[in-house]
Amino acid sequence: MVTLRLNTSEDDIERAGEIIRSGGLVAFPTETVYGLGADALNEEAVSSIYRAKGRPSDNPMIVHIATIDAAEELASEVSETAARLMEEFWPGPITFVLHKKAVVPSVTTGGLDTVAIRMPSSETARRLILASGRPIAAPSANISGKPSPTNAGDVLEDMDGIIDAVIEGESSKVGIESTVLDVTGDIPVILRPGFVTPELIEERTGIVAVYDSSLKEVHSEVLDPEGGAAEINGFRPRSPGMKYKHYAPKARVIIVEGDIDARREEFEKKGTSVAVLDYGEDSMEAAHSFFSDLRRLDREGVETILVRPLAREGLGFSIMNRMLKSAGYEVII
Repeated sequence: MVTLRLNTSEDDIERAGEIIRSGGLVAFPTETVYGLGADALNEEAVSSIYRAKGRPSDNPMIVHIATIDAAEELASEVSETAARLMEEFWPGPITFVLHKKAVVPSVTTGGLDTVAIRMPSSETARRLILASGRPIAAPSANISGKPSPTNAGDVLEDMDGIIDAVIEGESSKVGIESTVLDVTGDIPVILRPGFVTPELIEERTGIVAVYDSSLKEVHSEVLDPEGGAAEINGFRPRSPGMKYKHYAPKARVIIVEGDIDARREEFEKKGTSVAVLDYGEDSMEAAHSFFSDLRRLDREGVETILVRPLAREGLGFSIMNRMLKSAGYEVII
């Protein structure tokens, strides 16, 4: 298969929309990371996403829409709380989990009776959704388990020759995947942390959201003997990113709580090619750069990546979620 390189012109966006309508796969930019999109209501098209990524079929997709009203076409109920949060944070880097209508195929939701819906702030993404005339199911546009792509080059590194097209648009501004917020119960629960934090939600709406308890646990992981994603034992995911090992480069990643320079010297004395990622206290820069830095260091042939942790609060908590998963929870003092 030849993967088309499309730009953001009206003609190319229309062409990408036609590919989606025809059951094909198109990678496209969003403000969080690049997504790999297919018609969310087409079972075979969504199944092809799983095949292209090597993604486990019980890992639910996020469905992308271009207008708030479109959520009511997919969700059986939108509560007052959910509607208020949508009005405040959409378009933007937050996904809402709602009870689904029958029109949404089980393959799109990983077999769950809920659907995850997001309206991206990226103009290119919304133009594609409108051009396709379909809600678009789209996980990150990478091989499952690898660092998420934040530019078209990263996508092509994994997906060239596998998918129908990539829209070579802007680099992702946020750099980590959206916050996933379950609004099916009385209290909103964050299933995947992201740029929109509990503090920001309460500050802007007065609504109190809490983290799912699993986010503060260190799970035991079982490596897939076939070399695929690592699975967390006995855990059924309600959101992308909850169950399987994610964001891992080829290099070994280690979180260093103590003297990172001393640790670097130790590895170098052993003849190991090592690099350090230290974002100081700048969580915004860490969010924007972490995934792209992991991919860059892989391309440079680095064997071990030492990462200085961020404070586990606010956006820092969201970044540490990605850092810890990329390291397989390997932390040294």
